[in-house]
Amino acid sequence: MKIPLDKVISRVVALGVPGLVLVVAVAYTGLAGGAAIVAALALLGGPLGMIGGMVILGLLVLISEALAEYGFKAVFNRTLRGLRQNGYTKAQIIEAIGSYPISSGLKLKLRASVEQFWDGD
Repeated sequence: MKIPLDKVISRVVALGVPGLVLVVAVAYTGLAGGAAIVAALALLGGPLGMIGGMVILGLLVLISEALAEYGFKAVFNRTLRGLRQNGYTKAQIIEAIGSYPISSGLKLKLRASVEQFWDGD
C-alpha cells in the first residue's frame, strides 16, 4: 500500500521543525521502516538513546516557536545572558563553538555574535 506523498508531507509539516529534523535523521540512518525511526531517535539522543532523541525533538518545538515569536537575536542574546549568569566566560563559549562539528563559516558567525554580545553588554 503506497501512501500519497502529499499526505506524508502534510503530516511532517504538522510536526514543524522537529519533523524536518526527524526526516533528515531518518534518511541519514540508511534504514527503512520502524528501524529507521528508532535509529534516528537514538542518533539524535546521543548517549541518552531514543528517549534522549524524543527530548531533543521536544526542545526543538520550543526553540522553533521561540524563534518564530521573538526572532533569532532575542533568543540568542537571552541564551548568552543565561550562560553568563551560570558562570560561563566568553572564552569558554567560543572554545565550545570551535569544538562543534559545524562549518567554519557558521563558527565564524557564532563567534562574531558572541563577541558583539559581550562587547555590547
